[in-house]
Amino acid sequence: MTDEIKNPTAAGARDSGPERRRSHRVHIAMGVIIRGTSESIPFREETQTISVNAHGCMVRLTARVARGQRVTIINSATAEELDCAVTFTGQKDGNRTEIGLEFAEPSPVFWRIAFPPENWDPTERKKPVIGGPRPEQRPLPKK
Repeated sequence: MTDEIKNPTAAGARDSGPERRRSHRVHIAMGVIIRGTSESIPFREETQTISVNAHGCMVRLTARVARGQRVTIINSATAEELDCAVTFTGQKDGNRTEIGLEFAEPSPVFWRIAFPPENWDPTERKKPVIGGPRPEQRPLPKK
């Protein structure tokens, strides 16, 4: 990762198209721990992801952090740790703020999930056949 920090087009900006995403974002709540320093005081906060991708994630934190600040993220399921940079601070939800984190290096295996292929187009997903048999009406496969 370079020391360059991404600059969203507007405060609270979300995806503005495929040109902004280097890897697919998956909206999933996964347990993580964020460790760092807030106002010169060390903190360790358990939270959940809002979304993840191969380059980082979005979380909500009560700890005050600033863009460019370095923190550590810990995957609660695996105890794996990665260094991150705060790249985005967004909307507040009560006493928590949306925070975008970018890994020091891309790490898609950190999440232990399968990401869609790079050429995946969500508009081409298989859609249910209207008027087709309901699952309970379909014949069982022969053994």
